[in-house]
Amino acid sequence: MSELRELYQEIILEHNKTPRNFGKIETANRTQEGYNPLCGDHLHVHLHVNGDQIEDISFEGSGCAISKASASLMTAAIKGVPVAEALELFEHFHQMVTAEIDEPVDDERLGKMAIFAGVREFPMRVKCATLAWHTMKAAVQDGQDPVSTE
Repeated sequence: MSELRELYQEIILEHNKTPRNFGKIETANRTQEGYNPLCGDHLHVHLHVNGDQIEDISFEGSGCAISKASASLMTAAIKGVPVAEALELFEHFHQMVTAEIDEPVDDERLGKMAIFAGVREFPMRVKCATLAWHTMKAAVQDGQDPVSTE
């Protein structure tokens, strides 16, 4: 269990320090704002969707290490995938972080994102981990109102 915690901390810190796909993409044709008032996380997710394919994705904003790392890993995981697959991954991720602590994790399906199963132990942090995901989902569905975790 301590090895998993170390891996969790290592990945969170690395993606917080050097986030993937950070910044605004100029070709974005969908943008969505997300906000977590409890933690102060505030971000924008930018997508370039062509037909049913997410050709590019990025994010910008500020937040805690968990929020930023989750956004970083999410963008890396869904860049270049069909919208349906991104939404399916959203469901898997959300189910994982909201499941009971002893619920098994589908490492094969979630890859590095499986490390976020650790937020189950800290229910207040689940909103930090899922903010980017809810924001991406709203952007894919062409939502107009900012996403809030409240």
